Amino acid sequence: MPMVDDIKALYPNAQIDWVVEEAYVNLVKLQPSVNKVIAYAQRRWRKSLGNKETRAEIKHFYRTLREEAYDFIFDTQGLLKTGIIMGMARKAPNGRKVGLANGTEGSGYEGISRIFHDLSIPVDRRTHAVLRGRLVAAAALNYQVDTPASFGLQKLDLQPDWMPASPYIVFFHGTAGESKKWPRNNWIGTARDLQVTEWPILLPWGSAAEKLEAEAMAEHMSNAQVLPKLSMQEATVLAQRAALVIGVDTGLVHIAAAYETPTIEIYCDSPKWKTEGNWSDKIINLGDKGSPPSVAEVEIAFERLLAKKSN
Repeated sequence: MPMVDDIKALYPNAQIDWVVEEAYVNLVKLQPSVNKVIAYAQRRWRKSLGNKETRAEIKHFYRTLREEAYDFIFDTQGLLKTGIIMGMARKAPNGRKVGLANGTEGSGYEGISRIFHDLSIPVDRRTHAVLRGRLVAAAALNYQVDTPASFGLQKLDLQPDWMPASPYIVFFHGTAGESKKWPRNNWIGTARDLQVTEWPILLPWGSAAEKLEAEAMAEHMSNAQVLPKLSMQEATVLAQRAALVIGVDTGLVHIAAAYETPTIEIYCDSPKWKTEGNWSDKIINLGDKGSPPSVAEVEIAFERLLAKKSN
């Protein structure tokens, strides 16, 4: 999304289309400068390639992708599957297909993706995930990246039944990687410290195991509420409107940071340099790979954010 904002700042009339996995279409639509969102459903299609309906969807995707001839086609993931999509997309005369010349440390980069490029942009091995894409676009379009990242996200106009009318705190405690989790007792201790706000703490979840964990935590929190299962749009609203978000290194925490919601990002077993929110003083990043923060550090970070809000 900061790539989109960068390009539109220099080329206000640019038409920008975006191919995205179907589950995230509504998220991409929050960036108003995206002209057309083209849904891709590899995760679903590969389970039913023999179905007539699936083959028809794939054919429709291919035709939609090739409706336009593009001046620039970017792939900043560097995977074989994204390279293949780049290969299918149609260039305008003198158009170029641009991607990463190399992966960053710990990324899933696949060098074979370069066969689809006209231009491959090298980046430092420790380039932030947001900056990486910005640098690729800047090199291709000949401009400098010299401003903080701007995501340009629109706010969603939803009012779910579960949302409190008063300010609230969100704990994004769940993550697919067990080693990236922050211990339950730390969440309970943090909830105790935050009782002074009198704000309710909302506990979302994305799987049956995370729901059980949320319920177990809530039993020891006097001010916590376990939420129902949320859609992506509802989870985005939850992150967008919170008075405070505290969470581990996961997508919804990064969405909160992109909205510049007051956010404390907790890193336990992933490198902070890779995804930390570094574009706003409303975001505080704690811990690092192999060095999770303490409850006391989170409390100090909260007091810093509260002081900024008061000023």
